[in-house]
Amino acid sequence: MATAVVEGSNRILREAIKRSLLFRKLALASSCWKCPQGAKRYLLTEDILRLHEFQQQKLAIGYQLYGEKDAYFSATEEKLLKNRLILKDELKMLLHLCQTKSEVEVAKKVICRYHAENKNVAFGEFKFGPIFMRLCYELDLEATAVELIKDQALRGFFSDSTSFNILMDLLFVKGHYECALDVLLEMKRQGVKFNKETYLLAFATCYKLNNSDSCKIYTTLLENMQFKGDPMPRRVYYFAVAFALKQNDVTKAHSFFSHLMSTRSRICSNLKVLLLAQSGDLQGLVQTLKQASDSASDFVKRPEFCMQVLTTAREKLEGNPAVCVHFEEIFAKLQASGQITSLTLDDLLCQIPPTKRHYAQLLKRRQVSQRTFKPLSSALLAE
Repeated sequence: MATAVVEGSNRILREAIKRSLLFRKLALASSCWKCPQGAKRYLLTEDILRLHEFQQQKLAIGYQLYGEKDAYFSATEEKLLKNRLILKDELKMLLHLCQTKSEVEVAKKVICRYHAENKNVAFGEFKFGPIFMRLCYELDLEATAVELIKDQALRGFFSDSTSFNILMDLLFVKGHYECALDVLLEMKRQGVKFNKETYLLAFATCYKLNNSDSCKIYTTLLENMQFKGDPMPRRVYYFAVAFALKQNDVTKAHSFFSHLMSTRSRICSNLKVLLLAQSGDLQGLVQTLKQASDSASDFVKRPEFCMQVLTTAREKLEGNPAVCVHFEEIFAKLQASGQITSLTLDDLLCQIPPTKRHYAQLLKRRQVSQRTFKPLSSALLAE
């Protein structure tokens, strides 16, 4: 009897160790977003992508079904063969279990079956589209995502702007700018409403392409926003100014720049230098840089300029030796004070602004006592 108890204890211990190893393995996989080798996010914030949250859900479900994943996939494929009903929770769990391209292929079949069975039924606010797009983002399956989002048989499955935005962001990161614009046009064809993230992605993609087709789309989007009275987010204005400068349309660039309420940011400082250089205001250019180099206060952050932007400005001064000498003196001063960065204008434009969501969650958690699980004010009074 003692031997049986020991064997049972050993079995439980081995199972616990296996589960612990699985947990660590999945945790390492989920942390890939934080390391250089992982997928880089350039435009959308974590509030929109929610990749970390998706990874945490995958981790929890993988731990819950440890050792039963293959059986779950087999049971699902059997359901497909026997034309049995696919339930919402079954599809949700399946999407969170996928780790390989072959498993995603199974998920595609399940999605098609599920949508065929439920496309005329409303399920409240829950959307499967963003979950599938996050899965494709994680596994670098942009071609699969584009295939499904364009599938006529799946019209209505990707009925939200978030699904399209996540896919466009993935294509932008991969450098597939033409395909990203194609997804934007597909979004319009399907009647999905554009939001501020959509406009940001669209303007950024047009800026990267910088060709006649992207210029037409850029102009159409501007007219559409003005017609509807939609406010342009600050980051959209940044790309609008930069794209107008690329197109050598200084008048339009000045117009966009004038709409920025505050021009103290690093991006604005660099855009202003380019605007002055391209408009031929060399004295204004030198004066702006001189003011930046003279800002010696320790309490105010000094303006930083991209080496790439200053090099472009220097080229505009080549025909004016006197101004060029003054520029070089200011340049040396900026360099000595550490006000010149190796980041390019593209790097600055694609940097993600800090999100307040994480800090809000921390504040929310602090409303409950960790010891008594009662409201924090009540817990303090009791103590």
